[in-house]
Amino acid sequence: MISCASLTRKSRPFASTEGQQLPTSTTPPADMSLSALSPCSEEEVRQLIMQSPTKSCTLDPIPTFLVKEMVDVLLPYVTAMINTSLHEGRLPSSHKHAVVTPLLKKPGLDAEELKNWPVSNLTFVSKLVERVVSSRLVSYLTTHGQMPQLQSAYRCHHSTETALLKVLSDILLMP
Repeated sequence: MISCASLTRKSRPFASTEGQQLPTSTTPPADMSLSALSPCSEEEVRQLIMQSPTKSCTLDPIPTFLVKEMVDVLLPYVTAMINTSLHEGRLPSSHKHAVVTPLLKKPGLDAEELKNWPVSNLTFVSKLVERVVSSRLVSYLTTHGQMPQLQSAYRCHHSTETALLKVLSDILLMP
């Protein structure tokens, strides 16, 4: 272990940033404001429904497998529900509920221990709205250069694996 007294100016961990200016502002310019989310088309909603896993929540009025089977009949209504949420900027109160199930963090642990992992099951339509908002937000941030280049979370084709590869690559390329 290295003591603080043994660190010299040359070996200090953040010496390379010494004297650098702080960023002036993290607020995006006024012409890049996001005041509304664009509505989605029926085709976009159809793709979201068909690509979604066939899991249902006890709060769903219709099981997901039935929504997928009856997609042509339900599509205009589901699209209208999603677009209303986007327009109003909120979910209806009926979609703000979740079924919370505590799961053990590790198999084999005593169920009485307080090491449970709460898992929230949301309604199918609220998950669809979440996916639409996420895609709109990521698209906006990417278009306006506001998405950090090295961020791995919440991005397509990025994961903890790509983050680890970047760190490993940086370590191996150190002089």
